[in-house]
Amino acid sequence: MNLQKHAIHHLYDYRKAISSRPFTARGKNVVRCQLCLLAEHLCTCKLRQSVGSKLAFMLIMYDDEVLKPSNSGRLIADVIPDTHAFIWSRSEPNRKMLSIINDPKYQPFVIFPAEYAREGQPVVTDVTAGHIGADKTPLFILLDGSWREAIKMFRKSEYLHHLPLFSFSPETTASYALRKGARDFQLGTAEVASLAIAAAGEPDNGAVLEAWFALFVESSLHGRSRNNRDPENITRLAAQLEQSLLQATKYL
Repeated sequence: MNLQKHAIHHLYDYRKAISSRPFTARGKNVVRCQLCLLAEHLCTCKLRQSVGSKLAFMLIMYDDEVLKPSNSGRLIADVIPDTHAFIWSRSEPNRKMLSIINDPKYQPFVIFPAEYAREGQPVVTDVTAGHIGADKTPLFILLDGSWREAIKMFRKSEYLHHLPLFSFSPETTASYALRKGARDFQLGTAEVASLAIAAAGEPDNGAVLEAWFALFVESSLHGRSRNNRDPENITRLAAQLEQSLLQATKYL
């Protein structure tokens, strides 16, 4: 299997190379695939497939976040080809990152709750082509870290404060929570991206990322617990992913 590395794989390699000591986290002794970061015997790389999309993503990641096997941001780059990733710096924003944000072919949106908007910062709820211009590619910017880290990144990144915020309505997240059947509902990075993709007019692609995330979560849980999870869950979720991919590609 000869899969090409994407932006987050390259960022992972870079962050690992500059580390002064090995990254330690839960499951540090697990032998992992170096692409999907799942346990080798649970590797899902053979199922990885990108989709045709008119959207772009940028992940601005909090330092060690890129090294965490539990990080779901890489799943976005697995599915959406035009995905960029950078490590956040408070004092020296990456020049390439800024050039992408300012590239006239993109219309950037920071995905963040409306209540955090700075004074005069626009907040939008519609990111379809009719509202941003057909000649612009929506560029969804995600601040990838814990919630506390994300707030810090947003507040201390002035280059984001003039960009429109794309904020989901309570009804959108509530209906998503009902579909997921969760009580204490929190959205992971990949789940936020799947909502954004659907909101931008590509619901089938959003469903692919949602299915890819579900398989990732189940495979991760299997890697942590040897005896009390049904292995048929992975088979079922892999089949759901295949169906989502067929639906997303049938019109290409």
